Amino acid sequence: MSNPSFFTSPELTQHKRERRKEARPQELLDAALHLFVEKGFAATRVEEVALRAGVSKGTLFLYFHSKEDLFKAVIQRNLSDHFPVWNQEFDDFKGSTSDMVNYAMQTWWHRIGNTTASGITKLVTSEASNFPDVVKFYESEVMQPGQTLFKKILQRGIDLGEFKSIDTDTAVYSLVSVIFFISMWKHSLSACIDHSSFNPETFLQSHVQALMHGWLKT
Repeated sequence: MSNPSFFTSPELTQHKRERRKEARPQELLDAALHLFVEKGFAATRVEEVALRAGVSKGTLFLYFHSKEDLFKAVIQRNLSDHFPVWNQEFDDFKGSTSDMVNYAMQTWWHRIGNTTASGITKLVTSEASNFPDVVKFYESEVMQPGQTLFKKILQRGIDLGEFKSIDTDTAVYSLVSVIFFISMWKHSLSACIDHSSFNPETFLQSHVQALMHGWLKT
């Protein structure tokens, strides 16, 4: 027969508490992400985030000083934390630049676009005027690194003689805009219209092919 005292030993209880404490920031970030995307930033109360994460409001404020700080942490964990990995992947990429562009777009879809995290773009856009500090944070943490990475990819194509001498400052928006469109489609339009015929992966591939017709040297 099992010893009941094993299951209630102080050491085991303390270990569980420590593991739970370590997991709390991520649990709060997961709860916040889903509530922000479901309800919007302004409409979400910190009490709701704490309740969904299974902790008290006071516990939430031990980790995040305000709702804006919580949202900034959500942006970092779900979006900006991807950039070091992406930059390394593209530094190590061995294929053509057109293959790299296609890989970049498909990777975005699988890691962010097809997840709840893509709702952050729609969220920031829809509530931008009311929370300028959050928008500035999103710009510095997501928009600027994203555009810098895309411009680096485009410049690679030019330097290798694959692409025409295009204006990368302008051309980068041909890539950014399609990401913006899919994010808005997924979290706004798709709830109201029949989207069964729309395949984001196929759409991204088609978009890249169209861009290559204009960018590749003939």
